[in-house]
Amino acid sequence: MAMLTDDLLAQLQGAPAQQLAQQLGLTPSQTSGAISAALPLLLGALGRNASQPQGAQALYGALQKDHAGMDIGSVLGAVLGGGGGQGGAILGHIFGGGQERAEAGVAQATGLGQGTAGQLLKMLAPIVMAYLAKRAMSSGQARPADGAAALGGLLGQEQQQIRQEGGLGGGLLGAVLDQDGDGQLGLGDLAGLGGLFGRK
Repeated sequence: MAMLTDDLLAQLQGAPAQQLAQQLGLTPSQTSGAISAALPLLLGALGRNASQPQGAQALYGALQKDHAGMDIGSVLGAVLGGGGGQGGAILGHIFGGGQERAEAGVAQATGLGQGTAGQLLKMLAPIVMAYLAKRAMSSGQARPADGAAALGGLLGQEQQQIRQEGGLGGGLLGAVLDQDGDGQLGLGDLAGLGGLFGRK
């Protein structure tokens, strides 16, 4: 099983999913289904970005600077309180020019409207970052370069597991990241993503 996705999914079950459902005007089961589709996409795309050393370093730096020391509950509170602006910026970093494609993919996979799918991704993005910051900072790596390498390895493994498991999350990840539609994930797709942190 894709470890990070399952762990975070478990933490969002119950009250957090219900709060997100209320905010989005969805039923709890619709919301749970949509979260199950969106999390592998977000974590898999981050794994893709972190597969390059400079991507892993930039991501680790962003986690240290902006997301360390935050727990999921407080991030969720901020997001539900209208602090969702940050989510859009994070999605821009994760997907680059493919953000709309990611939103459309989640909408198609879950039956939600694209606007609602986009809102959900914006809400989940800061939660994913806070979760990763906690994981990265608790790995006890003294040097940022080691921490970045460990994070890159962890996310790379996650992306592989998501793809191998297939299903909704794996299929969605492949569809969104395969930008040029050739069925192969190559350099052309990486160039299209523009999702390496710190680079627009």
